[in-house]
Amino acid sequence: MGHGDRLEFRNLRIQELPRHNVAPEGFVALFNGNDLTNWKGLVASPPERAAMSPDQLAEAQATADERMRTHWVPTRGVLLFDGGGDSLCTIKDYADFEMYVDWKILPAGDSGIYLRGSPQVQIWEMPEIGSGGLYNNQENPSQPLSVADNPVGEWNTFRIIMIGERVTVYLNDQLVVDKTIMENYWERDKPIYPIEQIELQNHGNILYFRNVYIREITDGVWPD
Repeated sequence: MGHGDRLEFRNLRIQELPRHNVAPEGFVALFNGNDLTNWKGLVASPPERAAMSPDQLAEAQATADERMRTHWVPTRGVLLFDGGGDSLCTIKDYADFEMYVDWKILPAGDSGIYLRGSPQVQIWEMPEIGSGGLYNNQENPSQPLSVADNPVGEWNTFRIIMIGERVTVYLNDQLVVDKTIMENYWERDKPIYPIEQIELQNHGNILYFRNVYIREITDGVWPD
């Protein structure tokens, strides 16, 4: 067909593609798609950090940040973890909040989201149980209400709400944890810390994250 020939078209449609790493109204994007702004490397546990002097903590943080930059790499709008190094932590500490995070694992993948510095909202390939449970609970429910994972290698979305000691988790729009108490893994005789960092945890395997958004809750009211 030559360039001078007549062409006719009909029924043209445009599908708008989703924009990633752009926070919805009222939320802040913790990952901007380009760099590690808002993030730092992992330094020990909350009790161990609290026991450090300011100089000790600063020195340990500098080492952790260097290690972080080696293994957590923003790539085409996705936060890629290469399987080495430690967890990725928010620079800011959070009390009550609502957050969204997209995640993807490969076969045998194992990860989680630490809330207020404590493990964890579980991510793993365990089709008989599913992801989203409060894995380290001993006295309160630790497993999700149902299996809502997408197939391994596909993206999943958490919506996590934490107010006081209680946590609600939606996985791919399905309720899997309903206002369950999250226990303090580090100090079992104490309630979970009132404010601490959020962490993207790993078990030495390749992980992918994107669309990490957070909204602080200051009135104690659970969102719909």
